[in-house]
Amino acid sequence: MEYKITVLPGDGIGPEVIDESVKVLEAVGRRFGHDFDLAYGIVGGGAIDATGSALPDETIEMCLNSDAVLFGAVGGPKWDDPQAKVRPEDGILAIRKQLGLFANLRPVKVYPTLINASPVKPELLEGVDMIVVRELTGGLYFAQPKKRWNTSRGRRSVDTLKYTEKEILRILRVGFELARGRRKLLTSVDKANVLESSRLWREIAVEVSADYPDVELEHILVDAAAMQLISNPSHYDVIVAENMFGDIISDEASVIGGSIGLLASASIGDKYAMFEPIHGSYTQAKGKGIANPIASILSVAMLLDHFELNDEAELIRNAVEKSLKLQVTTPDLNTKYDNISTSKVGDFIEDVINNPNDSNLNFTNIHLGQSTII
Repeated sequence: MEYKITVLPGDGIGPEVIDESVKVLEAVGRRFGHDFDLAYGIVGGGAIDATGSALPDETIEMCLNSDAVLFGAVGGPKWDDPQAKVRPEDGILAIRKQLGLFANLRPVKVYPTLINASPVKPELLEGVDMIVVRELTGGLYFAQPKKRWNTSRGRRSVDTLKYTEKEILRILRVGFELARGRRKLLTSVDKANVLESSRLWREIAVEVSADYPDVELEHILVDAAAMQLISNPSHYDVIVAENMFGDIISDEASVIGGSIGLLASASIGDKYAMFEPIHGSYTQAKGKGIANPIASILSVAMLLDHFELNDEAELIRNAVEKSLKLQVTTPDLNTKYDNISTSKVGDFIEDVINNPNDSNLNFTNIHLGQSTII
């Protein structure tokens, strides 16, 4: 079967990690007989330099004509002028708007081999495997009025926290559906003791739960959630939250696994979907071969899940686990070797996909950049 994918490498280390993701995706295509038709576009700072826009019309058109978008990273010091009228990050916001992406899914899993890399006590981390579902298009980040002004009494500003029933309903259904396929626990995060929007959120959550009698629904205030996420992270299965709460909670959850370089994400809508690592452009590492590609590669696994190619996605995740177990990782994770580059990690994972049943690994060959599986 053919799948049309728009690839947007972006800035900084984005192109480097995307190269490895594409390498892995094409290996899956060869092994399973899938045709991934890739079209490359520009976004972010590079797009601003080339066209004056962080998301040129040509790139938008490519995304609208694809089955999914594979995204790298955007931004960097070159474009950090706070007075700039166009910023690289505008490209991400524009893609979400143009494609109608309303739900961000961020899996967080603690791998046994990295349990000591987490700032959380190891005894709290056993079995941590959750997904944070964040609403992307409403709330404080988008609602109007949003402005600043000067008065005789000083400067003032206002942001508006607003949600419609439709916006709340659709994000909650995403959470319930995910929980139904996992451990059947959905944790809804709000601030219902203070905010009217949260009271509506909680009310609708209870109503929707009637359609999912097999899923346990629990409510937690956002400040309590921030504490419990660190003190009892293994409790959580699927967490769902409005935009700002989800932004904060998902970033907090991202440190539990020990490295931001392991965390993938998906942004989905009714028709389109985009997949990306959560790390930024990390321009300091650009061109040095030290960027961790695993989060981007796991984004490919999420892309395959989106296409319901679950066996293919699982093969990638197994290959990633093998790379972590055998310390075929970049220096940010590796305590044993310091000469395994971005491309060598990708080569190893590609080899595992090509030869999933082989387990006799020659580490000397890994470091020489030769075949990793013999």
